Amino acid sequence: MINKKSRDEIKRMKHAGHIVALVHKAMKENIRPGLSTKDLDDIAMDVIKSNRAVPTFLGYNGFPASICTSINENVVHGIPSKDVILNEGDIISVDVGATYGGMVGDSAWTYPVGEISQDWQKLLKVTEEALYAGIKQMRAGNVLDDISGAIEAVANRENYGIVRQYGGHGVGHVMHEEPFLYNYSVGDKTLIKSGYVIAIEPMINLGCDEVESLADGWTVQTLDRKPSAHFEHTVLATDGEPELMTIIREEFL
Repeated sequence: MINKKSRDEIKRMKHAGHIVALVHKAMKENIRPGLSTKDLDDIAMDVIKSNRAVPTFLGYNGFPASICTSINENVVHGIPSKDVILNEGDIISVDVGATYGGMVGDSAWTYPVGEISQDWQKLLKVTEEALYAGIKQMRAGNVLDDISGAIEAVANRENYGIVRQYGGHGVGHVMHEEPFLYNYSVGDKTLIKSGYVIAIEPMINLGCDEVESLADGWTVQTLDRKPSAHFEHTVLATDGEPELMTIIREEFL
């Protein structure tokens, strides 16, 4: 069952989303060659805790860090490590969850490390475009497949791969709630209602669709080892325009 969020729940989710956005601001300011992914995790933990929130990912099904850091061909769920160093020309997806007042905010962004190739720049640009195409469809009266189809159309236009095994999801009291949201059309006619909150998150590959999990039990990698990009916002459906929950808000500064 999909749970509509109350006014109070929405307010707390906006605060959680604000904290997530502050982490991404810190990521954008700090990501550079020579930094380890553990350094990024430490920065994220500091931002989350200094804002009186809890890192949602830490301990989730045993996950050992406060953010996921996935470089180049790694799609999602990469584990931060002091031994994984960012290099010029890399791309890195940083997925962040923060819990505030019992409610979760969840957002991911893929960042360039220094200068990256034109092909990789285009991958990031197109995946971000796919995210916003999906968000545009997150409105009361539409159905879930409107979001999925909009994301798929952008990826198909460039002949990019779409990760099939993972997708968006409801979010609120816990990180993963119903519904599951595919990043390609499956004909899901579930009606979107005002008060629904979904984390929309296209994962798009420069090569094939197929991915595999690595031996650490977490990291997901493209089968052809070509790069992947991942962008995500937590989004509220209203009677009007969709509202982004994972943005910095003046009221919470």
